[in-house]
Amino acid sequence: MIEQNKARVREFIDRVLSSGEVSATGDFFHADMVEEVPLPGQGPGLAGLEATLTALRTAFPDMRWRVEEQIAEGDRVLTRFVWDGTHRGDFFGMPATNRAVSVWGMVVDRFEGSKIQSTRILMDTMSLMQQLGAAPG
Repeated sequence: MIEQNKARVREFIDRVLSSGEVSATGDFFHADMVEEVPLPGQGPGLAGLEATLTALRTAFPDMRWRVEEQIAEGDRVLTRFVWDGTHRGDFFGMPATNRAVSVWGMVVDRFEGSKIQSTRILMDTMSLMQQLGAAPG
């Protein structure tokens, strides 16, 4: 199961995050999934996750994610990633800057069966805000 879970996370990253097929999110997450560290304003469950992903894809429509490293044990997968994109739409009230960004982070996903039940994402949001000009460099 460990290798299958790692492959499922990579498939989600490729299909949903990089290719923008947000409607496929439910193929990877349970409807009552829990985001342990939600983004500001993120609602609960799958619907909240889909709304957040739609907002991210609107703000960074060309975003591409890549897996740098994965470690798995039992029902959990830790994925270290980098995503790149161009700020072309509203992002938490900030109008488009047309700046290119590169953001690193890690996510721990906990599986129940073949789908993710809980997730905890940590991203370098300070660097993101600096790259957008919203925080001092």
